[in-house]
Amino acid sequence: MFQMTNVTQDPFFFILTGIPGYEAFHIWISIPFCCFYTISIMGNITILVVIQTEPSLHQPMYLFLSMLALTDLGLTLTTLPTVMQLLWFNVQEISFESCFAQLFFIHTFSFMESSVLLAMSFDRYMAICRPLHYASILTNEIIGRIGLAILCRCVLSVLPSLFLLKRLPFCRSHLLSHSYCLHQDMIRLVCADTRVNSWYGFALVLLIIVMDPVLIVLSYAMILKGVLGVTSMVERLRAFNNCLSHILAVLVLYIPMVGVSMTHRFAKHTSPLVHVIMANIYLLAPPVMNPIIYSVKTKQIRQGITRFLSQRNTY
Repeated sequence: MFQMTNVTQDPFFFILTGIPGYEAFHIWISIPFCCFYTISIMGNITILVVIQTEPSLHQPMYLFLSMLALTDLGLTLTTLPTVMQLLWFNVQEISFESCFAQLFFIHTFSFMESSVLLAMSFDRYMAICRPLHYASILTNEIIGRIGLAILCRCVLSVLPSLFLLKRLPFCRSHLLSHSYCLHQDMIRLVCADTRVNSWYGFALVLLIIVMDPVLIVLSYAMILKGVLGVTSMVERLRAFNNCLSHILAVLVLYIPMVGVSMTHRFAKHTSPLVHVIMANIYLLAPPVMNPIIYSVKTKQIRQGITRFLSQRNTY
């Protein structure tokens, strides 16, 4: 019979897991992780600095891009401490409060990533299909309100699941499956009725994980309809090229997200290593790839980075 753990008991710890079966190689595994985190931090900070210092980039598209870079930076800094501590120093314990705080920030930033990409798809629709109204509708004030709405939407979506989980007793093993705290991982350790949590989680999936990509696809269907109505092939290619960076960012987020969901649902009994790899790809791919995508595929960002680096070399 399991012994009930009182979550108010102090101290109370969860045990994080590194790469299952490769614990002896954690130091070597830390090298690519360190590279990924460095690329993510430096890349997203560079995007933010370039947009801030280049007056020509103070446009709706790039203001939304700065929101995406901030979100990616937040997601990176949320997982970095526990992952690198575990790989470098084998620090596996995390306190109850710290675990819940990390859970809150991971899921909030993940939902914000999806919400910002949805806002960016609306921006692309306005720029291509309603160019005459673009500047008058997407003013700095409106963009600020959209950013505030995204923040409120994601925080208010995650907080109830946090409170629902915190009220439950943890009486099973304190061993988590990852090197950071995730809601779906912690809920397995609860020894009480979790139906309310499950229904709320299902509603959250429909509200954000399903609705956002559906609306993004709908916006691109409208963009496609508008672009195909243009007679000039050059104008069509230019419009598609303007959307390419955003489409790649959407794929980088949602393909790993679908992969993680499919793995949890249909491959529950597969090797734990598969689950760990999929979760790490899901959390690391967008923050690492988005700065690369926008630096390579967006001419204005590429030119801004070149000017910024040349100014640094001059000084």
